[in-house]
Amino acid sequence: MLGAGPKALLSLGAAVLYFFSNPKPQNYYDYTFRVAGRLLSGAISLSEPPPPWLNEFVPFNGGHYSVFPLGAVISMIPAALLKAIGLIGEMPGALIAAILAGVAAWLMLSIAEGYKVSQGRAILTTAGILFGTWMWTNLTFAGAWQLALGFAVVGELGAIYFTFIDRRPVVAGVFFAMGFGNRTEILLTAPIFFYFLFRPEPAGRDRGDAGDRPLVSAAKFAIVPFVLGVATLTYNFARFGYISDFGYARIPGVLKEPWYRHGIFSTQYIPGQAWEMLLKLWDVVPNFPYLLPDPFSSSILLSSPFLLLILRVGARDGAVKLAAWIAICVMTIVLWMHGNSGGYQFAYRYAMVLLPWVFVILLESAPKRITAFEWFTYIFSFAANIYACWLFHWTEFLKR
Repeated sequence: MLGAGPKALLSLGAAVLYFFSNPKPQNYYDYTFRVAGRLLSGAISLSEPPPPWLNEFVPFNGGHYSVFPLGAVISMIPAALLKAIGLIGEMPGALIAAILAGVAAWLMLSIAEGYKVSQGRAILTTAGILFGTWMWTNLTFAGAWQLALGFAVVGELGAIYFTFIDRRPVVAGVFFAMGFGNRTEILLTAPIFFYFLFRPEPAGRDRGDAGDRPLVSAAKFAIVPFVLGVATLTYNFARFGYISDFGYARIPGVLKEPWYRHGIFSTQYIPGQAWEMLLKLWDVVPNFPYLLPDPFSSSILLSSPFLLLILRVGARDGAVKLAAWIAICVMTIVLWMHGNSGGYQFAYRYAMVLLPWVFVILLESAPKRITAFEWFTYIFSFAANIYACWLFHWTEFLKR
């Protein structure tokens, strides 16, 4: 197993690679950073009109409100504090993305350690998620949308680790609040974390708060998410007069966009979004570089074929594998109900929230030795995502 030193070095290496992956991070898409700064001064809106590129601010009752949920704003409070005391002048998007990648690496390596897999498999599977999926290219865009997804992934990984591996319900609840505070659909996975807390502690994992009675553990886990949930509903009411109104439909002109012809969410979008996420191929062009992904969405299976490994039969604990599959299916249906897959992105950026559960399934079904087929799928995935990172961040691809 990896010790703390090697885990720290590998996590730092992941953070450094993320930091230098994009020479032009989109720090100017700083919705949550701006609102976090206003929150520090006791306000929840901008008093002056935002610059034109921040077109998702909603003008309402004399202010300009972000449609990001409260949790995403709170996640940016530390960065806003650094600006308030004069240490930075703009949102440090690349640094935040790097920190998120490093923390995600540490948590995944720690989860793999709990599974007692070999060092090689722990490193390969962790690297696969970080550098063999669309998470790499998308998180290193480093705009507010992408950073919210990064916070969500770290929140999920932390909640998984501190409920399933090292049972510490309060800490798990903080991570879970971070997750659904940045991506609301993660709230649907709450029953799975309660299930992890209610399971008998396996032999050899008598750590943390494992001695608590299940209801006590559940209460400890729920306290921070409950407070954030109530605060979010209050925040919604303060912005738009309704506790359930997050404001997305209020963005000027958004409901006139063709992909929202049935509203922001509709079951009628499911077939189209399923095709974009799973089956949409790259374009073949007559000149270099010959293969180009659609800059608005493309198949995650093509960019990360190692994902096919989650279809392997067998598991160390069938109930845990089933729980992970339920999390993936429930969140995927919600993602597919959204009319638009997002702006510029590689593959399908919203599916980042599925990756922590993919990681669990990969560990659950992993054979003792890494097979030749596994090596092939991982190497293909690394190559595809190195190419995508270069294409999106180091060329003029997005300006064509």
